[in-house]
Amino acid sequence: MSDNKGTAKASNSGSLVGLVFLVFLVLKLTGVIDWSWWWVTSPLWIAALAAVAGFLIVGVGGFFFHRLKKRF
Repeated sequence: MSDNKGTAKASNSGSLVGLVFLVFLVLKLTGVIDWSWWWVTSPLWIAALAAVAGFLIVGVGGFFFHRLKKRF
């Protein structure tokens, strides 16, 4: 038996985004929904945009924190 104490658990957000995309894709291909392909693929690009926005916020915050720390 292996003990998993102390190991980090992976986030399920990537799996959720993929699952929602696959559901939208199947619904589109079977004709259940008549959405634009932009909306069908929206879980993928919205997740990508959120990741880029997060990196930008952390980067800009780190830049200003570094400049503020340098002054004092």
